[in-house]
Amino acid sequence: MSVVEQHSVEFTPRISEASVADYIALLKPRVMSLVVFTALVGLVIAPVPLHPVLAITSILSIAVGGGAAGALNMWYEGDIDALMSRTANRPIPRGRVTRPEAAAFGVTLAFFSVMTLGILVNWVAGALLAFTIFFYVVIYTMWLKRWTAQNIVIGGAAGALPPVVAWAAATGSLAPQPILLFLIIFLWTPPHFWALALFRTDDYARAKVPMLPNVAGPDATRLQILLYTIVLVTVAIAPWPLGYFDAIYGVTSVVLGAIMLWLAIDVYRHRLGKEANRATRALFKFSILYLFLLFAVLLLEVVVPATVRLIW
Repeated sequence: MSVVEQHSVEFTPRISEASVADYIALLKPRVMSLVVFTALVGLVIAPVPLHPVLAITSILSIAVGGGAAGALNMWYEGDIDALMSRTANRPIPRGRVTRPEAAAFGVTLAFFSVMTLGILVNWVAGALLAFTIFFYVVIYTMWLKRWTAQNIVIGGAAGALPPVVAWAAATGSLAPQPILLFLIIFLWTPPHFWALALFRTDDYARAKVPMLPNVAGPDATRLQILLYTIVLVTVAIAPWPLGYFDAIYGVTSVVLGAIMLWLAIDVYRHRLGKEANRATRALFKFSILYLFLLFAVLLLEVVVPATVRLIW
């Protein structure tokens, strides 16, 4: 083989094996669905009606921004994702997408989502979306996750911001209602993820991620789950007596809060064997339903009356 032929072989561009499904996986669709849903609630409960085109633009921008943060998270965490059974099948560990491809994809989506929201809706919302992406990628992914057991506590702020961004898209400002939604998601995040971490300790130990059960131990984690759940339930009920949300929400928050608190107590009580595993899995699964139903009630409180008025 001649020198020219060798040179051409060495520098032949790699043909990407990635499919559309691989790039969709980079967006973390399940996380994105939560982002879209909570943002939709923040948009709907805002007191200022937003033109349907601008409303759709806002939700799509927030969704794409959330997906961009997910792609950049996978770009940076490709090394630890390969070590964890929960994440080993993601596109980068499988070799379907390279880390530079994921980085370029994430940066492009982040740029266009922020610019679209800022230019077409308002720059308060655009700036909040940019901060959300920055916080998740830089503060949480690059710094907190690998260095402190409080990674989920502080990093949870990024996942709690979508309803605030959506409210800002509708109003151009902030108010107590979106701040309360932020606090609910923020306080929900630690018990939700620490329940997962309790039965994924081997994964996190293998990847050397300092999750609370691996650093402080399972018993300390169970206590923290209980304490955070008590504060979460209290804060989630508070908007009702404060007059921000209606009685339907109030009753729902009390009932769901009682179940959530009981499951957290169950996790605290059962510390060994199958019962401990059952309790943590039950709390993890119900915590998803808890957040969904709380926000669904807020959505229905606005949508149902509006639909009735439209029909009549």
